[in-house]
Amino acid sequence: MKTVIATALATLLLAAAAPASARDDAHMLPLKDVIELGKAEGKLDGSVAFYLEGQKTPKVLQKMSSDVSNKKTNSAGKGIDRACQWAALSALIAFEQKAKQIGANAVIGMVSYYKKNTKASPTDYECHDGAFVTGVTLKGNYAKVAE
Repeated sequence: MKTVIATALATLLLAAAAPASARDDAHMLPLKDVIELGKAEGKLDGSVAFYLEGQKTPKVLQKMSSDVSNKKTNSAGKGIDRACQWAALSALIAFEQKAKQIGANAVIGMVSYYKKNTKASPTDYECHDGAFVTGVTLKGNYAKVAE
């Protein structure tokens, strides 16, 4: 009996130690939809503008520090688009709060920065959707721009 239990335990330990292949699907989605959602739901107040790398930006009066916002959300019960928007909105909220603290009115040159891999698009952000967690990482520079 002890041998059977020991064998079963060893099998379970080996199975747990085997590498798991977790789902990690990349999606490119429009940032403007996230900004509109944030304003409509009162999560973003509009005092800070967001500009992706390659997007036309107003005249930069002062470039400030750069920052990274890495946000994740539980994807259970949400569609991919909604989970991605929620994670991206959380990242924008963090950027907006910090921008207001340091006196910036924009975040410019924003790029997707998932696992420190830069992906630039003038319209879209990158979202990674897994079996249980959806994540968005954005990198950008705080700035004062002409209004």
